[in-house]
Amino acid sequence: MRILGIETSCDETAVCLIEAEGNLGADFTFRILGNGIASQAVAHADYGGVFPNLAKREHGRNLVPMLEIALRESGALNLRHEKGLTMSFSRLRKSLKNILAREPELFERLEPFLNEHARPDVDAIAVTVGPGLEPALWVGINFARALSLAWNLPIVAANHMEGHVVISMTEFLDSHNLSGRIDYGNEKRYIEGNIVKFEFPAVTLLISGGHTELILMKEWMQYEYLGRTRDDAVGEAFDKVARMIGLPYPGGPHISRLAEDARQNNFPRAITLPRPMLNEDTYDFSFSGLKTAVLRFTEKRYMLSEELKKQIAREFEDAVTEVLIAKMMRAVEEFGVNTVVVGGGVSANTHIRLRLTEALAEAGAKLLLCPVEYSTDNAVMIALAGYFHALKKEFAEPDTLRASGNLLLA
Repeated sequence: MRILGIETSCDETAVCLIEAEGNLGADFTFRILGNGIASQAVAHADYGGVFPNLAKREHGRNLVPMLEIALRESGALNLRHEKGLTMSFSRLRKSLKNILAREPELFERLEPFLNEHARPDVDAIAVTVGPGLEPALWVGINFARALSLAWNLPIVAANHMEGHVVISMTEFLDSHNLSGRIDYGNEKRYIEGNIVKFEFPAVTLLISGGHTELILMKEWMQYEYLGRTRDDAVGEAFDKVARMIGLPYPGGPHISRLAEDARQNNFPRAITLPRPMLNEDTYDFSFSGLKTAVLRFTEKRYMLSEELKKQIAREFEDAVTEVLIAKMMRAVEEFGVNTVVVGGGVSANTHIRLRLTEALAEAGAKLLLCPVEYSTDNAVMIALAGYFHALKKEFAEPDTLRASGNLLLA
């Protein structure tokens, strides 16, 4: 089955085409046939975070080019045999324009694309409907509705967080190049993967710019929330602390770079930060107080030296890591878990990955870490999650699709 994935929940515009077969488990395999992704990080840098209306505009500009990349890489980009607007397409035009009434620039780009290209070899469309920024989500949803109408394809309403879960359970057969298609002279090979073998129950830790969630999975795609952040998400806290000490957006990689330099040079600890909710009998998280502690520290100083910035970065990263691991390990022990799945953009953090690996190795539990290349938002994870729902014919009515900024897994 071929699934076209569409992801526009935040500031990445992504479209991909995968081919998958089998059920969840040992007989499942997939190939990434084509993958287009456009980051908006530079466009949002001046705002110090994602500006929703800017994200919406950029998605409208980027979706058709990303679709073209995904289809061209997969060999599924086919020109129409007839020239000019066909009678059938002319009748579709009004409906497509109505669907994309809130995205006129997207319509202006999609109309000539559909006029020039024939229906590709695709079985279903999977599109993110939430959680995320609703203005951004709507662009992807309406794009999927337009393609569904033009190509007569069913749609799967995909949960963004389920995408992070599924991609984190995969392993790739060629881990040296995970960008998509690989060229070997005239031979074209695609990134292939499957689901890692593991035992239930499993605990999933999802850590990203918008989410910090601890989830129990007793069976495939059955979720029970154990805890969530009560305020800032962990990735959001990284970005805000980075801004406090004069680092650019997105702040996570810059914080990690300075923190590692402080460890390598064994800098003295000039600051001690709290470990929020570390010892409380709950699986919830809170990072607002940690962020505020950094703010109070920096407000007392007229200037921050580079060495002091590195000390702050290390202490902040250490505090976050200790809290995440403590909560996770408590859940592993309480629920008798042998497998931990960790995904989301912050899972790419080198220090967090290292500490997670050490802690779970000591506990004798299996760690499934999202490949770094697919830890941030992407359409591959949406297509993979959508595939398993498409197998069960769990399709949505295009007219009833709605963006849900706070959509939950359970």
